[in-house]
Amino acid sequence: MFFLRFSFCFIILLFFILGKELRYGLYADPSPAKSPSEELATFQVEPGFKVQLVAAEPMVQEPVALNFDADGRLWVVEMRGFMPDIDGKGETLPSGRISILEDTNGDGTMDKSTLYLDSLVMPRSLGLIKGGALVAHSKALWLTQDLDGDLKADSQILLDSTYARNGLPEHSDNGLMLNTDNWYYNVKSRLRYRLIKGTWKRDSTEFRGQWGLSHDDQGRLFYNYNWSQLHADLVPANSLTRNPHHRHSSGIDHGLTIDRKVFPIRSTPAVNRGYIPGTLSKKGRLLEFTAACSPLVLRSTSLPEEYYGNVLVCEPAGNLIKRNVVRENGALLNAYDPNPGREFFASTDERCRPVNLTTGPDGAIYVADLYRGLIQHGAYVTPYLREQTLKRNLVLPIHLGRIWRIVPNNWTPKKVEKLSALGTAALVTHLSHSDGWQRDMAQRLLVEKADLAAVPMLETLIQQSTFTLARFHALWTLEGLGQLKATQLLTLLDDPQDLIKTTALQLLEKSIAQNPQLQEKLGTKVLELANAGKVKTTLQCALSAHMLSSHANLRVNEAIIDQYADLPLLRDAVMSSLKDLEWNFLQKLWQNPAWQSPEQTREIFLEMLTAAIAAKKDPTELMQLLNLLHNRGKPFAKKEQVVLNALAIAALNFKGAPPIALLAQADILKRTDLPLEPNAAANLKNMFSWPGFKPETFLAVQNALDEKASKQFALGRQKYLATCAGCHGTNGRGMDRFGPPMVGSEWVLGDEKRLSLIILHGLEGPIMVQGKKYGAPEILPVMPAHSVMDDADIAAILTYIRNEWGNQAKPVTPSTVGSTRHTSQGRVIPWTVTDLDKYVKAKWPIAKTPVEQK
Repeated sequence: MFFLRFSFCFIILLFFILGKELRYGLYADPSPAKSPSEELATFQVEPGFKVQLVAAEPMVQEPVALNFDADGRLWVVEMRGFMPDIDGKGETLPSGRISILEDTNGDGTMDKSTLYLDSLVMPRSLGLIKGGALVAHSKALWLTQDLDGDLKADSQILLDSTYARNGLPEHSDNGLMLNTDNWYYNVKSRLRYRLIKGTWKRDSTEFRGQWGLSHDDQGRLFYNYNWSQLHADLVPANSLTRNPHHRHSSGIDHGLTIDRKVFPIRSTPAVNRGYIPGTLSKKGRLLEFTAACSPLVLRSTSLPEEYYGNVLVCEPAGNLIKRNVVRENGALLNAYDPNPGREFFASTDERCRPVNLTTGPDGAIYVADLYRGLIQHGAYVTPYLREQTLKRNLVLPIHLGRIWRIVPNNWTPKKVEKLSALGTAALVTHLSHSDGWQRDMAQRLLVEKADLAAVPMLETLIQQSTFTLARFHALWTLEGLGQLKATQLLTLLDDPQDLIKTTALQLLEKSIAQNPQLQEKLGTKVLELANAGKVKTTLQCALSAHMLSSHANLRVNEAIIDQYADLPLLRDAVMSSLKDLEWNFLQKLWQNPAWQSPEQTREIFLEMLTAAIAAKKDPTELMQLLNLLHNRGKPFAKKEQVVLNALAIAALNFKGAPPIALLAQADILKRTDLPLEPNAAANLKNMFSWPGFKPETFLAVQNALDEKASKQFALGRQKYLATCAGCHGTNGRGMDRFGPPMVGSEWVLGDEKRLSLIILHGLEGPIMVQGKKYGAPEILPVMPAHSVMDDADIAAILTYIRNEWGNQAKPVTPSTVGSTRHTSQGRVIPWTVTDLDKYVKAKWPIAKTPVEQK
């Protein structure tokens, strides 16, 4: 009997131990390397599609980026130095290369490889140019050229020594994608490049993404981050950042979806954070994106019609590719998974690693499959992943790699046309091709040929074509050739197609400044368009108003903000055009009857204007503003209170900086009845100096935030207004049928990790705040997740709400938000209060609930 009891207990104990081991994947199924044909058998793809092998080792090894040239040859970046062992020893050796693959017999399989460039250190991306390629390797950007036509680089010139200087594969510049505006764009970067009159120019632009870049038919850029699968720019590059006195909160880096769920078809134990509960399901499968990369906008008519404009996203850690349907909503974009529970492409082979996607000239989808067990760079390998990788023999073999093609079942390969052999007229005709890849390539070749014989043909195409996208490319081709005519662009402002109107407006910005007569005429037309009621056209009017005369700029933007003060993107667009005119615009609104007692969205814009005026630091304008607010000692009106509060918050940006020198003390600064908290009033006063007064202390907010946290607080106010005020109010007191109050809220003042979890994942169901229960319909049933925001912006918002409206709590750091994001990996639905409390207690046992903290 004792033996039986002992055996039973032993079995239970063994089951518990093995269960734990299985939980962490230490005894997961082995994953030996498979041949290409064996791997092909592991694929699951959406019904109606098939997968074909295009190339495999030894022809291609460790492929990380793909690009087709004008003649259908496939250029492959091979990062052969990536993680030769678990510690990454040897990655600095010059083992990388660029290969050019060709299908010489038209059977759909690459049968010839030419080594374009070798002996490279960690090559990461390339951008094709006339006679060669821009290549990123050895922590720099190089201009390489084939001078004799043998597909081998004969010349290599250092173009930019700062490109990819970080060196880490996951966190350095990459992309080099030519967009429709004739610039080469990058991600994990603030740089773009362009050949202008024979000289390569480097320009700064907005920071974007992490790995991989794509664009849609309208030239909107798409990218992502390993934790957030799909972002895009809603406006042209650099159009929302013209005003150095304003920091935008929308339009660039727009998250299209908060959906992070993935559905692998095998266990995925070898992910870096697999040890964190919630990262893997009970079956050991990845629950959410951890390595999202390389989005691809589908612009091929070879695919079923419903796929056009969709975006694919790679998740190599889950051995899959997700499909997103993208929809326009006014000036915004959103996306959704059309098949929850099933991915567009997935594999049961753990070594299948889709890391890059491109469209071919044949309209097919091409996949770079790194094909290896270890895909985490050594700088970030956790002890858990190290153990997983070594125990399951996932380091070797290396130097494998496959390229796959995904096509409809009825697809057959066609002979690829050599576009480089086409004459100018044929290339102009090719701008009307139904496929985006073909139109892009025709535009690039026309710009590179610089044949001015194309100009009248392009102008005819713009005037006569019924295909909007052909006309769109023709306009940008003229721009690339430097042959735009302002008079022609002005006529296009009456075009029936919105895309042509907005493109003409955008292009006019380059030529109108030198023509005052056209500038005046344009001002009248832009005002007419702004009042036409089409939000996308109005958005471009706001972005383009900066090219008008000051008078017309103010008039147009006043009309726009009167209509669209409730849209954050339109507010940011107006602010972008108001560089150095902010004070003039505030005076104009001050007299506008609609702004005498502004409602909430107009209050937000007044705050934005005020913050910009303060950031400009012009003593004369600020003195005039203070005198305007003084109002001869009368009680402060609502709009005056709004501007005063905005000035007091803006003052926090001056902590540690010299005060603004006024010629005399403003009368309002002598008043003792300012509608501000005492320390806020002191901050406002200490923002300035004048004869006889120089501030010695800066009180900041009530709990004395340091200089860094004070600036974080000021930024948090702007982010809060753009993201949170619509539900919780500009005053933090909540809004009926939207959100509960934040003033004095135990949830706001409590544990910062708990608060981070709420903003990261959302909250549903009723909630108690200061003894009062809030639930639907009194507030919205669900607070949405804000997981697409980065850690710094979330931390700024949390620091702000914890230290405004009389709240006092320590600031929240980006690292706190980041670590909380990681530890809550796998949470793909909003919290309930009960679930959140259980989770926090399990993770941080010493943490108290909001009720206990009170």
